[in-house]
Amino acid sequence: MSTPASPAPARHLQALPTFWRGAALNLASRMVTVLLGLAILVIVARRGPQVQGAFSLFVAAEALLLALGSGLGLLLAREVASGRLPLRRVRTVLGVAVVVGVFAAILLTAVAALSTNDPYRALWLLALAAPCLLLAPTSTGLWMGQGKLVALNTAQVATPLLVLGMLALVPVLGVPGLLGVLVAWVLARVILGLGTACWALTRPAAGEDPEASEPTSAREAWRFVAMIALANVVSLANYRAMIFLVERTQGLAMAGIYSVAVQVAELLWLFSWAITMSAYSGIGTRDATAAVAITLRAVRLGLGVTLVTAPLLGLVAWFTLPVVLGEAYRAVLVPLALLLPGVAAYAAASGLSAYYTQHRGRPHWAAGIAGLSLALTLASAAWTVPRWGAAGAALATSTAYLVAIGVAFALFARDARLGWNDLWRGTAARLPRAT
Repeated sequence: MSTPASPAPARHLQALPTFWRGAALNLASRMVTVLLGLAILVIVARRGPQVQGAFSLFVAAEALLLALGSGLGLLLAREVASGRLPLRRVRTVLGVAVVVGVFAAILLTAVAALSTNDPYRALWLLALAAPCLLLAPTSTGLWMGQGKLVALNTAQVATPLLVLGMLALVPVLGVPGLLGVLVAWVLARVILGLGTACWALTRPAAGEDPEASEPTSAREAWRFVAMIALANVVSLANYRAMIFLVERTQGLAMAGIYSVAVQVAELLWLFSWAITMSAYSGIGTRDATAAVAITLRAVRLGLGVTLVTAPLLGLVAWFTLPVVLGEAYRAVLVPLALLLPGVAAYAAASGLSAYYTQHRGRPHWAAGIAGLSLALTLASAAWTVPRWGAAGAALATSTAYLVAIGVAFALFARDARLGWNDLWRGTAARLPRAT
C-alpha cells in the first residue's frame, strides 16, 4: 500500500497555472478532435445503419490491437515521468511496436480468409496497416510522460483530419461504399503511425542523457507492458463488447444504432480525458502525497464538469441526431438516455486508472475494475438485450459502470489512506493522512 507523507506537495501546487494551461490546451485539442470525429460519424452513419455497424466493428477490431500494444507507450511515459529514459529505449520500444504489428497482421489475414461477412472479411485491410498501427500510441506515450502537450495534441488532431482527407480522396480513386470507408481509415492510420514515429526519433527531449541506464530491468518493463495489455483489453471489452453482442443477437443495423449511442455518450469523457492528460506526468511522480493530491484534483474536476454536461448533451442529442443522421437514428435516443448516467460517473475512471498505473505501477488494479464492470454488464445483458435490444445493452452497461466506479473509488481511498468524505471535501493537497 502507498503511505503518503503528511507534508503538502507545495512544488506541485506552485505548478497549478501550468496544470490549468495544460488542461486548457488538451481540452481545446480534444474539442477539435471531437468535432472532426463527429464529422466522420455523420459521413459514415448517413450511408446507413448497416455501414455504420460494420465500420464500428472494424474500428473495434483495430482497437483490440491498440489495446494489446498500448503498454509500450505507457512504459515510455512512466519511465520519463520517473526521471530518466535512455534514447536507446525509445528506439527499442518503437521496434517492438513494429514486430508486434507484424504478428498481428498474420493473425488478421487468417481471420479475414476464414470470414464471409462484413466487416470481418475486410480485416485484410487492417492487416496491411498493422505494422504501423502501434507507432502512434507508442510515440504519444513518450510525449505524455515528457509533458510535450503540443506534440501530443498535434497527433490527436491529425488523426481525424487524415481520416476526413482520405474519405474525400477514396471516391476519386473509385473505391465505393463500406470498402471506401475502411480504406480511408486504414490509410490515415498508416500515415499517422509513420509520421509520429519519425517525429519521436528525430526530436528527442531536451536534456536526455543518451548513456542513461534503464530505470527498470527488461523483465520488469515487459511485465509492466503485459499487465497494461491485460488491463486495456479488459477495458476495451468493457467499452465495446455490447456492440458485438447486439450485432450477434439483433443484427448489424441495430449494432450501428447502438454504436452511435455509445459514441455520443462517450463525448462526456472529453473533459475528464483532457484534465487527466494534463496531470499525467504529475500523477506518475514518485512523491506519493503529490500523486494523491493531483489525482484528486483531476478526478474532481473531470467528474464535476461531466455530471453538469450530461443532461445538456442528452437534450442536444434528442433534437439533433434524427435531423443530422437521418430518421433511422431516432432509435438511438432511448439507449443514449440510459447510457448517460453510467458514462458520466465513469468519467472518474481515467484519473483513477492513471494513479493505479503510473504512480502505483499496478495496472492490474485498473484491469480488475474494468473486469468487474464487464462481468456485471454481460451478466445483466444476457437478460436485458434479448428483451429490449440496444436499450437493454445501454441499461446493462450504465448500471455496471455505476457499480464499478464506486469500487474504484473505494480502492483508491484505501490505498491513499483517505476517508470516504475526504474524496469530496477539503483541499486536495491536505487530504493524504500521515501514517
